[in-house]
Amino acid sequence: MDIYLFRDLKLLRQTGNFSQAAALGNLSQPAFSRRIKSLEAWVGATLVDRARQPVKLTPAGEQMLEAGLQALTRIEQERSQILELQALPDKYVVSFGAQHSIGWRFYPAWLQALEEAYGPIMSRLRADDLPNCIRDLRGGDVDFVIAYASTGEGGDGQFEAIGIGEDQLIPVCKPNADGTPLFTFDDEGVKLPYLRFGDAAPIGDHLAPLFFAHGIPDRLQTVYENTMAGALRIRARAGEGVAWLPKSLVLPDLESRILVQTGRPEWVVDLSIRLFRNRQHSNRVTRSIWSFLKVRQSVSLLAPA
Repeated sequence: MDIYLFRDLKLLRQTGNFSQAAALGNLSQPAFSRRIKSLEAWVGATLVDRARQPVKLTPAGEQMLEAGLQALTRIEQERSQILELQALPDKYVVSFGAQHSIGWRFYPAWLQALEEAYGPIMSRLRADDLPNCIRDLRGGDVDFVIAYASTGEGGDGQFEAIGIGEDQLIPVCKPNADGTPLFTFDDEGVKLPYLRFGDAAPIGDHLAPLFFAHGIPDRLQTVYENTMAGALRIRARAGEGVAWLPKSLVLPDLESRILVQTGRPEWVVDLSIRLFRNRQHSNRVTRSIWSFLKVRQSVSLLAPA
């Protein structure tokens, strides 16, 4: 499958017109249409609603586009880093594993801040489901894992952890035309469509105590589930249900009123974001980074509020 087909799909979303998108891609309109159809055939779903003018991506199209662009960005970053590594063979590439939602927004900003304080490092990111990240950390395939943890919750006993940030899981949905939530919990007798994290995404486990304490499951009916927060975000933006999502991920949507917070104010789960390492797999570079972060964390804890 040609990974650059996702760029074609992005051009089509931007223009809403096959001819204009083809021109931007330096292709003929028939050739461009064939490329979009080949992508749809590979996915096995309709990605473009051709009955509308301008054309729009279907929810499946939006989901695949976001996933495809993330994959394409990662491939290009890996290629760039490989070329840099070949030019600088004495430099070690620090590998990070992270949950999808952390890798999408938190990680780039955190890494930039780390490099500004610590100094430039060669690095790469492997965004995956948390169980896979932990497996890779245990096996030495990544140097560090960045993951969510509920406030006060400990990490895996085999690993060492440092707090590096904070976030929240908040209930969100699409707004009505007047800006109020499309789905509210006001009517006790109505079950609301729920966009749920799949069982392979432990981030959903952080919601269990909240749901139990407030009887929230009795108010929800699962209509879609996915391990990727980005996929749930797309469904929520399309008005398909309520989802508890990381605030850092949906903050741009909240600011632009594409999504609004719903439910009660206390239905928010505070999370800490932690960096994990496996003591059995370390080297001079990763130990230096870890020591730097430990010192910075100690200074932060000692600083007056």
